[in-house]
Amino acid sequence: MAARFPSLSALRAFESAARHLNFGRAGDELFVTHSAVSKQIRLLEEDLGVALFERRNRAVFLTEAGRRLLVTMSEVLRQIGDCCDEIRGGGSAPLVVSCEPTFTQRWLIPRLPQFNALHPDVEVLVLAAGGPVNFDRSHIDLALRRSDFSWSPELFMETVVEERVGPVCAPRLLVSGSDDILSLPRIHSATRRDAWSRYIADSRIGGLNPPGSQVFEHFYLSIEAAIAGLGAAIGPEPLVADAVESGQLVAPRGFSSNGYSYILLSRLPFEGDARRRNFLSWLRRQFAP
Repeated sequence: MAARFPSLSALRAFESAARHLNFGRAGDELFVTHSAVSKQIRLLEEDLGVALFERRNRAVFLTEAGRRLLVTMSEVLRQIGDCCDEIRGGGSAPLVVSCEPTFTQRWLIPRLPQFNALHPDVEVLVLAAGGPVNFDRSHIDLALRRSDFSWSPELFMETVVEERVGPVCAPRLLVSGSDDILSLPRIHSATRRDAWSRYIADSRIGGLNPPGSQVFEHFYLSIEAAIAGLGAAIGPEPLVADAVESGQLVAPRGFSSNGYSYILLSRLPFEGDARRRNFLSWLRRQFAP
């Protein structure tokens, strides 16, 4: 006996309302009224025999059943979208990855050819962006981020690698001793202005008065300034590893954990999509000892 399928209109109203957690915004998206969305969801809940939303203080939250249905519907809609792209002749939809600009420039792009060689059937589209991410508005599949902000509990998160940092500078600036680097002018980034103070506090270093400092707007500029010999910068190991290996930078004090990690965020489970799983596995292998 075939399973009784719920109303497609009700499912569409549910998916929009669950994604926005707001019946009004769902109505705007579907060009119907708030009450029409509410009625469709009520009919769907009656059909399924379970509550899909909790309604508290004029706000709505997904129940466990609602979360399960949203995950499944999101994956099904993605597959439908991919299929439509193929029918139109555009081939499989690309895997859209949002990545922090400095990480994109100094780490990901130089290594993407390796991923492409391993997975020639997966087209990766990289968007440079940092901080909190809106998967719906940005139309992305994955977000590679530093774990220095709060993200929605509805998202799926996997840790890629622990962040380790240390002071780096051009080799010609060091004349003797590993502590000389702490006496150099300090290079700061406006986006991580506390990097030096956190490193000094975590390392329990005191009594040092560097001769000056410079601030650069973006983090990748602070690394370029260190390579140019303007002073010492606090560099995350992944972002300066290639420059250290090539001899452009030195890290005489090494690298140590600072409590942050690089994480991969997804709106859909990694287990349900081979492309997401493969990209996550590849990232982790790159950082394996």
